[in-house]
Amino acid sequence: MKTLGGKLDGIYYALGEADVYALCECPDHVTAAAFALAASSSGLVRTKTIPLMTVAETDRALGMKTGYKAPGKSSKAAKA
Repeated sequence: MKTLGGKLDGIYYALGEADVYALCECPDHVTAAAFALAASSSGLVRTKTIPLMTVAETDRALGMKTGYKAPGKSSKAAKA
């Protein structure tokens, strides 16, 4: 992980669908993908990446105007 400029924050063991969770901090999504691909390339490990967002990133996302309208909603209903 250090080679890629990332940091391993912790490893957690679980009962259920996944046995192990590794919490890593990576510079970007491409770096996370590179690590996941390398780890799974042996065929002994299956990886699933789940990008997490900080509170600040979530606040930024909430503040963005998307122009999305729910199916069945007219322009007039959206303005009301």
